[in-house]
Amino acid sequence: MRRASLLVFSFYLLVFLASCDRSVYYAAERDVDERGWNMNDAVTFDIDIDDTLDVYNFFFDLRNSVSYDKANAFFFINTTFPDGSIAYDTLECPLANLQGQWYGRRTGRYVDNRYYFRRHVIFPHTGTYSIAVTHAMRDTNVVGLKSVGIRIERIEK
Repeated sequence: MRRASLLVFSFYLLVFLASCDRSVYYAAERDVDERGWNMNDAVTFDIDIDDTLDVYNFFFDLRNSVSYDKANAFFFINTTFPDGSIAYDTLECPLANLQGQWYGRRTGRYVDNRYYFRRHVIFPHTGTYSIAVTHAMRDTNVVGLKSVGIRIERIEK
């Protein structure tokens, strides 16, 4: 009996450890107002970096409603470095093809997409990096976007 319990526990522990993704350094998602995200309402992510030698890939995650009426979305991504300098970026996220079929993974009334934002990034400073995301669409208020996220994965050497 005791041996069987130990075997079951060992099996579940092995499955748990194998499912852990050690390459993920940071992952966070923030909801936006799905009824109308105002272009002046920034979504922020604060990321603490303690290593300037490792190499990372940056991803931008986006969840939209199937009622979102555009085939793409544009975003301004402003990164404030620990030394106070700022990098300004624009990101286009294609969401559907010309026939209106969604890219990404659809679950119920939402579609999830992940986009490469930056590849092979080495942080120049240790400290807190602040990333501010705003939509860059023509409309002041965009309806149908549910959440945005940042994911940073460490590239294994």
